[in-house]
Amino acid sequence: MELYHILEHAFTVIVQCGVLFLECIGVTVLLVAAVKSVIGCFRKSSHVRLNLAQGIALALEFKLGGEVLRTAIVREPSELLILGAIILLRGALTFLIHWEIKTEESKISS
Repeated sequence: MELYHILEHAFTVIVQCGVLFLECIGVTVLLVAAVKSVIGCFRKSSHVRLNLAQGIALALEFKLGGEVLRTAIVREPSELLILGAIILLRGALTFLIHWEIKTEESKISS
């Protein structure tokens, strides 16, 4: 039984580190995209909106991956409901941003 608790604790720590890693990557991607977009605005770049939307979409994918990984260590049904709601919201945001990217790309190509 002691080995079980050690393995369970190790698994929890590994998952929490993975979640933190994915969340940090998502935040970093978002900050880099925002800084590039601000620079692009000052330089009057024509694809600022598209680049920002792509950066936001990529950041959301990493954040969504972190939330999905977090479901591996959920203990309570209420926690699972909250995580499910967060995953649905982030998924919807990702869908809308990808739609915006396609719309922006079609404007550029025409």
